[in-house]
Amino acid sequence: MNSSGVPLLLAAGVLWGTVGPAQVLAGSGASPVAIGGARILSGGAFLAVAVLVTRPGAYRAIGRRTWPPLAAAATATGTFQAGFFSAVDRTGAAVATAVVFGLAPVSTGLAERIVLRAPFGRRRLAGTACAVAGVALLTLPGRAVHADPAGIAFGVVAATCFGIYTVSAKLFTRRGGESAGEMAAAVSVTLLAGGAVLLPWTAAGLPELARPASAALVAWLGVATTAAAYMFFVTGLRRVTAATAGTLSLAEPLVAAVLAVAVLGERMPAPAAAGSVLLLAGLGVVAVPSRARGTDGPARYDGANATGAVKVETTTGERNKSAHRAPGCPGPVRRAPARARREQRGGCDARTRRSPSACP
Repeated sequence: MNSSGVPLLLAAGVLWGTVGPAQVLAGSGASPVAIGGARILSGGAFLAVAVLVTRPGAYRAIGRRTWPPLAAAATATGTFQAGFFSAVDRTGAAVATAVVFGLAPVSTGLAERIVLRAPFGRRRLAGTACAVAGVALLTLPGRAVHADPAGIAFGVVAATCFGIYTVSAKLFTRRGGESAGEMAAAVSVTLLAGGAVLLPWTAAGLPELARPASAALVAWLGVATTAAAYMFFVTGLRRVTAATAGTLSLAEPLVAAVLAVAVLGERMPAPAAAGSVLLLAGLGVVAVPSRARGTDGPARYDGANATGAVKVETTTGERNKSAHRAPGCPGPVRRAPARARREQRGGCDARTRRSPSACP
């Protein structure tokens, strides 16, 4: 993992964590779907203007190979807005954010497994089961918080869309979306296309969205939590895996929970708090990678440094001659210690069927 992408992803998570509390604090009379549509339309328009002013040729640089992931990302973006804001409206900012971005790493891992063929082992299965159990606890009725089952369902839909968006954005970067201008152009396209899907609800809510409190809410959501946060996210995503990005999005429920308790005065009963802890524990199992198999795998010698568990010298007692560059070979031969011992005895690597003097 390239650590340079971590601060960008965390910054996106912090900004996203203000969405739910901001919606509750503004007390807008507009429907959740109308607010979500206004958010991504304003954010997409802001990014589009910025791209046209600074890099007008960025839209023409988007190749056809990137259209499918862009279409998937646009659909996921629009559906996410409707699901997330509906969840906040029905079950509160703290619980809705915990469900959506608590399950986001799980959905991202599943999508990465299906689309990118990433491994999905027993650890991830166990973490998924733990996270689902946490969500079940969150749905238990309580007097201090309203964990509405429909709100939880909307949150699960939004979490699924988050995973689809993350993997689609990662696939876009693999298919040619490498420059900052292309990324900004692609993000604006997905936001505007997703907002177009929600346009009927947004248009119906224009009278309420025009009120000062709603207008201020849309301005914050559009510029800060959409244009800036999405750019932070996709830029950081270029440097880490999709599963890692999903895990780092857990900064959002942390920020939202702090704001919900400190600013909004929301409280969580013991079962909901225990569910949140269980959910995060499951995500920890999913997020923390298993111990690398470097100690079990072969160590390699590059002529100057060793990689893996041990150096060739410490295994064989001397630097094997086969570690030197053979005539006509493009680079140094890299041998595992066990293979080096076989070659010292004049053996042949049965796996590659090459003689000890052959160049790999």
